Amino acid sequence: MTDYKGIIPALTLPLKADLSIDEPELRRLAHWLTGFKGIAALMTNGHTGEVFTLTREERAQVTRIVADEVNGKLPVISAVAAEGITEAIEQAQEQKAAGATALDIMPPHHWLRFGMRPDHVVDYFAAIGKATGLDLAVHVYPSWTRASYNLDTLAGLARLPWVKLFKVGTREMNKYARDIETIRSAAPETAVLTCHDEYLLASMVQGVDGGLLGFASFIPELILELTEAVHAGDLKRAMAMQARINPIKDAVYGMGEPTGDAHARMKLAMVMAGRLKAAYVRPPTHMPDDATRRQIAQALKSVGMLQKEAA
Repeated sequence: MTDYKGIIPALTLPLKADLSIDEPELRRLAHWLTGFKGIAALMTNGHTGEVFTLTREERAQVTRIVADEVNGKLPVISAVAAEGITEAIEQAQEQKAAGATALDIMPPHHWLRFGMRPDHVVDYFAAIGKATGLDLAVHVYPSWTRASYNLDTLAGLARLPWVKLFKVGTREMNKYARDIETIRSAAPETAVLTCHDEYLLASMVQGVDGGLLGFASFIPELILELTEAVHAGDLKRAMAMQARINPIKDAVYGMGEPTGDAHARMKLAMVMAGRLKAAYVRPPTHMPDDATRRQIAQALKSVGMLQKEAA
């Protein structure tokens, strides 16, 4: 049984100047992340990985590259973003064939527009689990969306035999606490991970097992140290680590949630910190403007991570 408790980076996706997938850079990033103690798995094709700009063939390509590079050292989770059960199963099977050992199930877009019934949600997850036999992660969307799962739905999902982890991004702290309590009651052994990149400490002290975070693709060492301090009950050290993270967090996320623009800012920051060679993003996302570039450079300089200013 795979233990998903810890930090799981949702990989950013290195691109070439022609916006094709940069395989050598993706391999280098995946290899680098496997070297950190406390990394529980790697995730491909998340929002940080610009999943909605990729074709299905490209999504499988990304997973195949990462799974080959990791070579069994860590589980590889791939996101499934589909509109119906048939498409979801097809995507899931493609990701399994590419080397994914688990799947992160995003809510279909039409749920965001029209909402959904709890039995529809459970049926959707069960169909994917039965078709693939893979471990499933429940991707919990913010409470302000119509794809936010109520407590009964979360409990029903937690009881499914394929569901092994929850990526909780409720972003309303009162419901977040109730969501965690509900999952724990229904399935005590299931991993519960925050995905609140923009306020890590506040979400980590709610009793979660770690985080599934795009931000961990960039600063894994800082997030791992923060997590270690929280789990040790050392609030003073945890606050000090959060204070070190804050300038970078503010430059990447500002006062908002992770978005395409934030992912572009993070790529640029990774280049400035020497962790990526290039910061290309696919449209409609744009590269940061000059003022934002200066802000990112100053943030990295303030914590001793600035290696070069990106052109």
